[in-house]
Amino acid sequence: MTALPPPIPAHDTADGRTAPHADTVHGTVRGAYEPGVAVFRGIPYAAAPVGAHRFRAPAPPQPWEGVRDAVAFGPTAPKRPYASPLDRLLPDPEVPGDGCLNLNVWTPSPARTGLPVLVWIHGGSLLHGSSAVPLYDGAAFARDGVVLVSVNYRLGIEGFGVFPDAPANRGLLDQLAALGWVRDNIAAFGGDPDLVTVCGESAGAISIAALLAAPRSRGLFRRAVLQSGAPSALPVDKARRTTELIAKRLGVAPTARALAAVDPAALLAAQTSVTSGGSPLTGGNSFQIVVDGELLPREPAEALRDGAASGIDLLMGSNTEEYRLWFVPSGLTERLTRTKLRLALMKFRVPGATARTYRANRPDATPGELLGALATDLLLRVPLNRLADARAGAAGSTHLYEFGWPSPVQGLGACHGLEIGFVFDNLDRPDAVLLTGPDAPRELARATHAAWVRFAVSGDPGWPGWDASRPVMRFGPGAPATVRAPRDDELRGWAAYRGGR
Repeated sequence: MTALPPPIPAHDTADGRTAPHADTVHGTVRGAYEPGVAVFRGIPYAAAPVGAHRFRAPAPPQPWEGVRDAVAFGPTAPKRPYASPLDRLLPDPEVPGDGCLNLNVWTPSPARTGLPVLVWIHGGSLLHGSSAVPLYDGAAFARDGVVLVSVNYRLGIEGFGVFPDAPANRGLLDQLAALGWVRDNIAAFGGDPDLVTVCGESAGAISIAALLAAPRSRGLFRRAVLQSGAPSALPVDKARRTTELIAKRLGVAPTARALAAVDPAALLAAQTSVTSGGSPLTGGNSFQIVVDGELLPREPAEALRDGAASGIDLLMGSNTEEYRLWFVPSGLTERLTRTKLRLALMKFRVPGATARTYRANRPDATPGELLGALATDLLLRVPLNRLADARAGAAGSTHLYEFGWPSPVQGLGACHGLEIGFVFDNLDRPDAVLLTGPDAPRELARATHAAWVRFAVSGDPGWPGWDASRPVMRFGPGAPATVRAPRDDELRGWAAYRGGR
């Protein structure tokens, strides 16, 4: 477990200023002043998902009388740390307690009005992560005039298990409840409820893509940012397999009622056992968003290509070497042989011409690096480009980026998650240094962060919107620069690809 910083006192500060207060629809909260900003942590946006609320849609929190201290991060959702060796690169704090449906607010001042709002939804394969990760500190956004809200939601089987006797996509329903809280309360913290941008990375971005496709989300946000996550969801019948395997391991029926009676520690242990050994790129048992016919009537990619998010400004992109977060620490980049590469290409029916193009563009790549590049583009870059193409000329702006600065740490390169410290302008945070090393370029962080601020303010991050020339802002070594149709020869190789196993 990663130690959290000590709580900041909620009462009067050393310089005599009174701690900041805000009146929410459920009661008054008291936060703390930190350099240049006011911070409120651990505010409940829904009832604790235990007892009668477990495996159910989120319910409103119980109102309180008086003033509630909001100075420490609230409880995190039940989870286990990342498996080795990722646990040494991705700290994942744990805060005990039942009330995990809580959020945090960083604001220039609760006395301000009409400020843009950025709501952060964390990643972690729907199994890990929380708003308490130090890297997600929102002070730099508040410093620059944006109210930053970070959200916890239910994970794993609690949030995304598929049962015949419980609603699906409970973690997504949590996120919707948090956005509803923002709509109803953010003005008390200086924010404009009509100027909300929802932003997430990895599983957080996949969640946002689903929210964009969900009719119930309409009116809750004006803009969205997808960092290293593309629209994706499974049919209910396929998604329920992980739940069934966990229930089988525990010797109970795969129902919410049966699993609610299992000791929580035993349930987490079974979940970890069933979902271990894979990755977002290599596959394995996992939890996924599902097309449930209610919250999500259609597969998100199809709905978005057909205009489900028309009128929403969209910023999206990926990192050049996403795969290296999973392939390098595990040794897969060096361990994968040419024979295993050929078998993988056959298994997924990768066109031979496509593989040859990637190989020609990377003559010195190992088989593992070649497979990683193909997988990165297949799972992220290709679907994001297709979505951008479908939105060309439609209402709502569309901007694409690529983050390409290579980390020197363990040869991670421009790997998955590397851009977060730059987006939050938090390169000095210890968990940022774990991925970037101590000498990451501060000027690149300032430029990246400024683009996200501009997008939250106006919908224009500072480079041309998507059109036939396919402009992409590349945040890499040296100054950020717009490139046109980058590596289009590789993208064309996937034009007719329909997948396979």
